[in-house]
Amino acid sequence: MKRPVFASLQSLFGLSDEQAMWRVQTQDDDRAFAALVRRWEGPIQRLCTRMTGDAECGKDLAQETFARVFARRKDYQPNGKFSTWLWRIALNLSYDELRRRRRRDEWPLDAPDAMSALELCAAPELAPDHSLLREERGEFVRCALERLPEGQRTVLVLRHYENLKFREIAELLNLPEGTVKSRMADALTRMTQLLKASLQDQPAHALKTEHQTKESCL
Repeated sequence: MKRPVFASLQSLFGLSDEQAMWRVQTQDDDRAFAALVRRWEGPIQRLCTRMTGDAECGKDLAQETFARVFARRKDYQPNGKFSTWLWRIALNLSYDELRRRRRRDEWPLDAPDAMSALELCAAPELAPDHSLLREERGEFVRCALERLPEGQRTVLVLRHYENLKFREIAELLNLPEGTVKSRMADALTRMTQLLKASLQDQPAHALKTEHQTKESCL
């Protein structure tokens, strides 16, 4: 009795995003929808978190994204990529949240003027005694990312964190690829400017931390 169910689950795992979404759209297939959520929940939550700078908000927006996907399933165009449609929904919800914050004057941009955020985020794990330094640097990066204009931040997050190709981002944002590359360059320049000043004192901090750790071991 269990074999048909197992076989059905196996067939779902083998479906492409577009095939699964077609089942959701035409058959209200709950299992196909659950498969899409499992595949995309992590990336969408990361995107919303980095766009808003708030992990809890990112989680809420990811849930809202999938709720909207199901509610608007009839609007999905089968000739398009599901991922493009999904990213757009998540981005639009993130933009809406940012606009609400600005209207409420709740935009947390008291970050110090800040080296390259990308290098810091891609860096290997630090030793335990450097965890505080890593946390401080991560906060600098988060605040600097929040200070980017929405267009630059979107391109940076999609390209660097989610590894989308420039042509994919261009299709997603309905922009020429050259414009996307230009925004990426501007975003990197701005991030470097924002982080440079704040991280100038970090090497000294790191040396002090290391010295204190050695003394505690004597």
